[in-house]
Amino acid sequence: MLDADGTEQVHPAVLVPVADAVRLLSRARRTADAHPAAAFWGAATVLALQLVARGRMLPGLSPGDHDAWRAGPLDAADVERVRALADAMPGEARAMPTGGGALLPEAAPLIRAFLDAVADTMPRTAAAPRGGLAGAFAATDPHRLPELRSWSDRIAADVDTGVRISLRLETHDIEHAPFRAIVQVHSLADPSAVIDADTLWTGTDPRFGERARLDVLLALRRAARVWPALEPLLNAGVPDRVVVGDDDLGALLGAATARLAAAGVEVHWPRDLVRDLTARAVVGAHDGPPGDLRAFLGGDTPLGFDWQLALGEQVLTAAEMHALAESHRPVVRLRDRWVLVDPALIAKARNRSIKPLTPIEALTAALTGGIEVAGKRIEVGTSAWLDELRERLADPDGGAEPIAAPKALAATLRDYQLRGLRWLDRMTSLGLGGCLADDMGLGKTVTLIALHLHRRAAALDGADPAGPAPTLVVCPASLLGNWQREIERFAPGTPVRRFHGTGRTLDDLVDGFVLTTYGTMRLDRARLADVPWGLVVADEAQHVKNHTSGTAKALRTIPAQARIALTGTPVENRLSELWAILDWTTPGLLGGLAAFRRRWVKPVEADRDGPTAERLGRLIAPFLLRRRKSDPGIAPELPAKTETDQPVSLTREQAGLYEAAVREAMAGLRESTGMARRGHIIGLLTGLKQICNHPAQYLKEPEPRLDGRSGKLELLDELLDTILAEDGSVLVFTQYVTMARLLAKHLDGRGIGNQLLHGGTAPTRRDALVARFQDGAVPVFLLSLKAAGTGLNLTRADHVVHYDRWWNPAVEEQATDRAYRIGQTRPVQVHRFIAEGTIEDRIAAMLRDKRALADSVLTGGEAALTELSDTELANLVELRSSR
Repeated sequence: MLDADGTEQVHPAVLVPVADAVRLLSRARRTADAHPAAAFWGAATVLALQLVARGRMLPGLSPGDHDAWRAGPLDAADVERVRALADAMPGEARAMPTGGGALLPEAAPLIRAFLDAVADTMPRTAAAPRGGLAGAFAATDPHRLPELRSWSDRIAADVDTGVRISLRLETHDIEHAPFRAIVQVHSLADPSAVIDADTLWTGTDPRFGERARLDVLLALRRAARVWPALEPLLNAGVPDRVVVGDDDLGALLGAATARLAAAGVEVHWPRDLVRDLTARAVVGAHDGPPGDLRAFLGGDTPLGFDWQLALGEQVLTAAEMHALAESHRPVVRLRDRWVLVDPALIAKARNRSIKPLTPIEALTAALTGGIEVAGKRIEVGTSAWLDELRERLADPDGGAEPIAAPKALAATLRDYQLRGLRWLDRMTSLGLGGCLADDMGLGKTVTLIALHLHRRAAALDGADPAGPAPTLVVCPASLLGNWQREIERFAPGTPVRRFHGTGRTLDDLVDGFVLTTYGTMRLDRARLADVPWGLVVADEAQHVKNHTSGTAKALRTIPAQARIALTGTPVENRLSELWAILDWTTPGLLGGLAAFRRRWVKPVEADRDGPTAERLGRLIAPFLLRRRKSDPGIAPELPAKTETDQPVSLTREQAGLYEAAVREAMAGLRESTGMARRGHIIGLLTGLKQICNHPAQYLKEPEPRLDGRSGKLELLDELLDTILAEDGSVLVFTQYVTMARLLAKHLDGRGIGNQLLHGGTAPTRRDALVARFQDGAVPVFLLSLKAAGTGLNLTRADHVVHYDRWWNPAVEEQATDRAYRIGQTRPVQVHRFIAEGTIEDRIAAMLRDKRALADSVLTGGEAALTELSDTELANLVELRSSR
């Protein structure tokens, strides 16, 4: 053999069976220090095994008439790989007899012989006789079969040739047959050798052998089996070209091209053939912009929803669409070019109109870029005026509408409040509703009052022919007084009345504000529905997040020019709550609840950061203005807030009660199912939280001793000592009135001034307590979380203590915002008490997860704790060491 430098080296030969060589070489090619010859033949082994795996094996006879398998037929890619291997073969990989004078063997024949040897080895296994294949082409020892020579030669001529063919389509007769197929001949030995079949028949080309014509005919015979349009060539004197009719062209545009490729025949389309005819659904293409957008968006005038076809970026005219619809050909002539046409596009040209859309459906399509038709989403385009409306609405916090605070407003609006007023005016002037979902304390009330005054001034200036209209505010009973005081403070002289209690009336109502509660609204919805309201405002709109409740249903019956929802928590637990609010403010925007869940909720739950979530965000953004205290432009206007989790250890008494409660409850759960089991779990969770607060609360002791029995109470005493020494004030929230009373008793015993507000506190007493605390009469305000979580302005406090944790972080944050809101001039410290090693530790982690879902507005809810398995529940409630 020859070394790399051409020096002849003599080595003894060792004969190895091909089957063994395959195993050796496949391992050798992966060895870093493998000899170049071994590495090369290892690469050839991989190619051989890949051909066998693809079924590229042909039966035949050796020159000595023995049965033999060989690799083939090889397609163009296979031939190219063989050529690349041959070009890369090192001298060391070629052995020749000693004696000198011999020429270096050619690489390609050696590689082909090796591929054939590997192919012949694979079927000849020890398992072949057991499968009944002990005869020719399967037995380990070859059989001599001279009688099969004719058959073997015919197989070789039919599939293992030296050429392949392809079809080149050219334009032909525009009216009758637009194309003709030209047969091209390719040399497998030299891929650069390509000629037309007529050249091969009428002349000679040294690059093609004597069998080339026969091989072309055999290849055409195979191709005609899958595309019958080629059959005329089989009897032609010169099989060079064939006219392609519409039906044959349709087949070629379908599955025939793939079948031809499988038979080794490529199809080359003309370069000037256009394939970029596309269709898109367009909303409002034939509808001009309405004269009155508010009347249009509030009405039910349908908009056209049609298919629009385009050639590249050029939209087809109506005449071209008609011509396409009348065409029954797979290729048409459009704008001096041949265009391939998908049958589905012709169907859309024939049936251009899909269905009319309501104005709100059209707006939804414009905002999301698509719409659902027959359960499937399709991409849509919109007319120019809809595009302008979309751009106008797309940025809730933007817009260039000049607007200033109304002259009648006795307040100076901050910049973000002015932007909120601009957004509210934009939406309501279009007859659209919206949800102002600012954090608590950012001034939603004063912004809404400013909106009413702005709309009234515009009506008096003639912008609204109907003139000024009253605003109805529906809110919890605890906020009636706050709303009245705020209106009287910021809009002095504006009529305001309470529609609540006995003697309520709407007589002589012309303008101004009407304040009512959700309960009264539910009872008197018929009277309220008779008033032509300019605005209906739902404050703390999370109260109607359950769309099936009587309150939510009653609210929907009250008509208005526009509806506004005010809430600090647009999504507390699940997206259906957001649907309920926005479906009230802008009916039809999100579709029905079932469709909303199918189209939006399920895909969002499956992939929160996917395209569906992004589209939902685009749809919701114009109708939901959400600002947080931490947002740029807002944070500098507020003092800092520091939140701290304060871990506390259980006392020995608490730990004993905790473990006993868990043990007893888990034993009882094994015997209960259904609602009974859920009730047991709720009872267990409530009991454990009460134990963490104080044993006296859990044991319901009538005259309890409080000192020294609760880690939380000890921590509260330490905090109060520091806060009061610094002349601070503190809000202490608990979800249990019983615990609040225990704390009041304890503080009274220590001589610390305090007061208690809970759900049973009368409205007049409530207002007096707020004023007393704000005036600094008492430093500690004990509050029931459910009763005092909204509607109170307690900026006197610079510390907030959450003595126990609520299941929902949004409610907890609302309570904190009683102190951390506009008007606060000092930093606020928030202290959350958490009993170490208990359920409160695990609930704290769950609250963090839940808060992330609410902030992203992409939550589909969380598994109810009552649905946990026994094992999961045990892991949640077990008492763990704090060390």
